[in-house]
Amino acid sequence: MSKPDPAEGRRSFLEKMTKGVSFFALGGVTGKLLSNALREEMVWQIDPLKCIQCGNCATACVLTPSASKCYHDFSMCGYCRVCTGFFPTDPTTLDEGAENQLCPVGAIQRKFVEEPYYEYEIDRTLCIGCARCAKGCTSYGNGSLYMQIDRTLCVNCNQCAIALVCEGKAFSRVPVEQQYVLKGSRMS
Repeated sequence: MSKPDPAEGRRSFLEKMTKGVSFFALGGVTGKLLSNALREEMVWQIDPLKCIQCGNCATACVLTPSASKCYHDFSMCGYCRVCTGFFPTDPTTLDEGAENQLCPVGAIQRKFVEEPYYEYEIDRTLCIGCARCAKGCTSYGNGSLYMQIDRTLCVNCNQCAIALVCEGKAFSRVPVEQQYVLKGSRMS
């Protein structure tokens, strides 16, 4: 009977260990890929029921102008002649002159519909996210103007810079399929 070669035993042991580690690593990589595929993608959004229109959205966003924009829910709108999201609460006159508008950049367009109704539309390419219109509409109107994160602009930071300074704690993560939060719906 011959003695077993110690080099052969080590070689066999190393081959088995290499196979075991390879299978373990392959299983880990596969598991990670599957968990990433199954994990729901989340994005930052503002809960309009928690937003206090503090104005931080305009200055705290990593983008200039901010990805936070005013949205108008036409189904809630009263089409008022004197919209408190368009005019200050004490307008000198009811004309569309810049001096009579709340919006510092003229992002709200006022259009006559029929007496006494007017339609107000937000030009989001001009909107800087200051929330002045949303504050006026929420304070004195029906709240049809409110803030949301424009998904076409947001870079979805790991920790949203605006969320860190949001006084109303209105920012949270929502599923990418939901993306926008309508004023009448609650975020979970």
